[in-house]
Amino acid sequence: MCRALRAMMVPALMLATFAVALFGAAGPALGAEPRVVGLRVGENGDRTRFVIDLDRKLDAEVFTLADPYRLVVNLPEVTFDITGPGQADGRGLIREYRYGLFKPGTSRVVLDLAGPATLDKFFTLSPSGRYGYRLVFDLTETSRQAFIDHVAERRAQNGAGPRRDPVQVPAMGADDGGKPVVVIDPGHGGTDPGTIGVLGRPEKTVVLGIAKTIRDRLEKSGRYEVHLTRDRDIFHSLRNRIRIAHEHQADLFISVHADALDNRNVRGATVYTLSETASDREAAALARKENKADLIGGIDLNTEAPEVAPILIDLAQRRSMNQSARLASFLVGELKQRHVVRTNTHRFAGFVVLKSPEVPSILLETGYLSNPRDARLLESRNGRARVAEAVARAVDSYFDTANATDF
Repeated sequence: MCRALRAMMVPALMLATFAVALFGAAGPALGAEPRVVGLRVGENGDRTRFVIDLDRKLDAEVFTLADPYRLVVNLPEVTFDITGPGQADGRGLIREYRYGLFKPGTSRVVLDLAGPATLDKFFTLSPSGRYGYRLVFDLTETSRQAFIDHVAERRAQNGAGPRRDPVQVPAMGADDGGKPVVVIDPGHGGTDPGTIGVLGRPEKTVVLGIAKTIRDRLEKSGRYEVHLTRDRDIFHSLRNRIRIAHEHQADLFISVHADALDNRNVRGATVYTLSETASDREAAALARKENKADLIGGIDLNTEAPEVAPILIDLAQRRSMNQSARLASFLVGELKQRHVVRTNTHRFAGFVVLKSPEVPSILLETGYLSNPRDARLLESRNGRARVAEAVARAVDSYFDTANATDF
């Protein structure tokens, strides 16, 4: 039934992409994943230095992105053997930086720059004293025009056409009797940690635990085929998340988040559905924040495929929005029975990740990691189970009433 209804630049060379080949060295165990054991920022006069400490020599690719100003370092897939939530404050020309798994085989470090900067030097240092191998990046200030020209040169060298992120979706088995397909999307991941909670845990880690619990609860019922957009700490662009849902022919898409507010007294869950007109200023601000995920991850949006049409006029989109609102209504009722919720629990705004024309989609803010009580609850087994039970019962109600509605 359900399936049938799913219709900086190097001044001497001005290269657009920098690369160094650093040859392997003895030391690490054969076959062990490379490790980044430190990330450091220092200043010397007008120069800002960023250092990546490694357990071996590695290849690296470096490029710059504008608006906002960023320097991106791609490494082979590594383990970040660093204590911290995945992001840290910088100094000098580096405002802050983030790190994580960008895609299978590629780890990424993204430097948010305080302004336009030139990659004046980029080199490797061999082990010396207490230090192992080091990748060194020296930045100096430059003009905006020089920075923009350099980014444009890189795009020209790489080709002007839009590119799409590779989608790696596990092969689906044979049709299992037409079970509805539910895709659960743990927000953020990899180089995008999301908000950092008052207990020190990043949002990406908290919501992955919640999403896995929801998946397990739905699978336990035997009624659904359930997939996660990510089952580990890895980055996915917003478009990639939508594309994964399409690859799985999803009947429902549920994006799971846990945000933060300046007011630490605010707590409770909220359910969002798509609208180009936000229900309130807070919803609009949250959508703007979440829609920056691709920038945070180090994506060049000027080479991405065009956005899903923002003017929601076609029948499929309107029908999907109506179904999303119906699921949201069920979920709000279930959350009120077993979880803390905010007043005006169902809100709406223009979240990119909800803009699939065919798949009913909601964004569940499970609570606020800025609130100590919410943070403790969402990191507990009991709290995750309560959220999962509410989602499962809402999904049951959604499909149980499908025949009586315009499904």
